[in-house]
Amino acid sequence: MDHPSPWLGDDQQAVWQDLLTVVIALPAALDRQLQRDAGISNFEYGVLARLSMADEVTMRLSDLARDCDSTLPRLSKLMDRFEARDWVVRRPDPANGRYTLATLTEAGQQKLVESAPEHVAQVKRLVFDPLSAAQRRNLGVALSHVAATLRRELDGG
Repeated sequence: MDHPSPWLGDDQQAVWQDLLTVVIALPAALDRQLQRDAGISNFEYGVLARLSMADEVTMRLSDLARDCDSTLPRLSKLMDRFEARDWVVRRPDPANGRYTLATLTEAGQQKLVESAPEHVAQVKRLVFDPLSAAQRRNLGVALSHVAATLRRELDGG
């Protein structure tokens, strides 16, 4: 009886190595661009962007941490820095005082607006410009399947 190999096949290995390069190098490239042009990290930009997309630009810190793939202690330290820059305000959640809400301020929204053009240009240059329209669609379909599998895994099953 033939047993499947525990190793990746050559085609799988090639895709895996390319994916590792993207997973490791893309955040680093985005981080360099944002530090140079806006004085913030890719993580900081992501937190500002996620807050800007929330209803009333407000989220529970626990939800924001989950959505930004962060721990609460890391996000709390970032919120301290953001509050010092007047980019966010925190307050207890009136619906449940065990939670804390973060709200993006006008100054935080302005920082995001100022940071976005160069960041978006970098994302387009590194991710979308090298691909044809068909390749972009195929990448979108493939990544949505991988992301769905990962979300189920992270949600416990």
